[in-house]
Amino acid sequence: MDKIMHKIIKGAIHLFCLITHRVKKIDECNIPKEGAYILCGNHTSNWDPVILISCTKRKVCFLAKEELYQNKFFVWLAKIFEIFPVKRGKQDIESTKNSLRVLKENKLLGLFPEGTRNGLEKNGKVKNGAAYLSLKTGVPVIPVGIKGEYKMFSKITLIYGKPLDFKEYYKNTDKEVLEKVSKEIMDNIIALTK
Repeated sequence: MDKIMHKIIKGAIHLFCLITHRVKKIDECNIPKEGAYILCGNHTSNWDPVILISCTKRKVCFLAKEELYQNKFFVWLAKIFEIFPVKRGKQDIESTKNSLRVLKENKLLGLFPEGTRNGLEKNGKVKNGAAYLSLKTGVPVIPVGIKGEYKMFSKITLIYGKPLDFKEYYKNTDKEVLEKVSKEIMDNIIALTK
């Protein structure tokens, strides 16, 4: 039943996004049809995960801030779309377990390295979660640049980059390595938004 609901709701949201935001996708072929990957994008709006989940051909399992789970409708949607809560600003073992399980099941995991909307503009630091998961599992990261403003009938463009492979650092989760890989991921995302 959840699979049917997923297809129906995803299709409806996709159509809505195409009409209201004229979503254009570039190089989606950079996402392989199978296998585990971590999809990382820039984060400027609450619409970012909605656009990525509904417009990316493959199913994307996302992490979302814990506060959203106070809304019963969101909890229902989260179950259908495999969206998992994450406690921001602290180590969250449960969200890490969920993320590792998603990757072990050869699915696509979506997250925003900025950790919050416009994180870098707020002088925030890039979070190490994506780098940690990639180094821990050997799963490549696919950067995606989200361009445009979320105004009615404005255009949003998704630019999917080539997978980033960090196997040279496999299993090395030292702080310096995590920060280096996190910076490389974010630099690639930013380059796609230019």
